[in-house]
Amino acid sequence: MTVAEAVAGRRAIRAYLDKPVDPAVLRRVIAAAQMAPSGYNFQPWEGVVLTGEPLRELSRRMIAAAPQEPAEYQLVPRGLPQLYKDRRDSITGPRMDAAGIARDDEAGRARLQARNFAFFGAPAALLCFVPRVMGPPQWSDVGMWLQTIMLLLHGDGLGSCPQESLYVHGRLIKQFVGVSDETHLFFCGMAIGHPDPQAPLNLYPRTRAPIDEVVRFLGA
Repeated sequence: MTVAEAVAGRRAIRAYLDKPVDPAVLRRVIAAAQMAPSGYNFQPWEGVVLTGEPLRELSRRMIAAAPQEPAEYQLVPRGLPQLYKDRRDSITGPRMDAAGIARDDEAGRARLQARNFAFFGAPAALLCFVPRVMGPPQWSDVGMWLQTIMLLLHGDGLGSCPQESLYVHGRLIKQFVGVSDETHLFFCGMAIGHPDPQAPLNLYPRTRAPIDEVVRFLGA
């Protein structure tokens, strides 16, 4: 596929086939993603890949644990303007519909959210950490690395789902994989596997803001 096709076709996958991922493919994809850009070539990302029993055990621990206090970071900004609330709701509503959950079903929403901690049944996961010495510009570099990985996975016929929601168990995750809480922040997880092509959670429509809402062209 072309790069444009990969960008258009990639989506967050929340249902996976019961099929392992070839470790050699994961290693090749992540090695290729090392060419992602970063300011000053800092490459401020660090990752841990889990499969098999380690992945299942981490899932069990997160499901059993209460959210940490204080949180690893503030996921949703305070005083969020209505524009961004509307964009959020334009995707969360269709996702709940695809899962068969009524919009006012708080318990159902909680169950759907809890599936994050089981990585949606994916056979592999990437955990991403950022050294605390790094600042907001380097966090954007990490995002470009993760996007590169997701596009490369899509090109190989694999699906992925970035999971910032795991931030509620950041310290638990760091302890489990041997990453220092003193020196590192946990940023996100990423479920990885073979997409279930029939699952409604992989098929609901996605919305994006029109280009004229987010970009101005001057001198063109």
